[in-house]
Amino acid sequence: QVQLIESGGGLVQAGGSLRLTCAASGRSTWLYYMGWFRQAPGKEREFVAAISEGGDSTYEADSVKGRFIISRDNAKGTVYLHMNSLKSEDTAVYYCAADRGLSPVLDGSANYWGKGTLVTVSS
Repeated sequence: QVQLIESGGGLVQAGGSLRLTCAASGRSTWLYYMGWFRQAPGKEREFVAAISEGGDSTYEADSVKGRFIISRDNAKGTVYLHMNSLKSEDTAVYYCAADRGLSPVLDGSANYWGKGTLVTVSS
């Protein structure tokens, strides 16, 4: 079992930056692929970024490539989403996800999910 808790959301102006944190607890969290998803009002949940167990491989959606960076600190059991040059269309609830496989973290079928943190970007 893995428990995920997101934090760091809030209100930010367009062009600004924000860092989200996902705190993972449970058994052997360093063995899990981790990812971020988001769901905007009235829209389906979408993939944002993912990172391999050791942090040596990252994957980003085209919509955030060059603006968002995913990283992890396995010693602390945390995964970060560094969000820069934020746009109004980035407004959403952001969710952290974890799975032992890469595909579930990419396609949204991951076994473990946090409850989300709200990011609001004002234009």
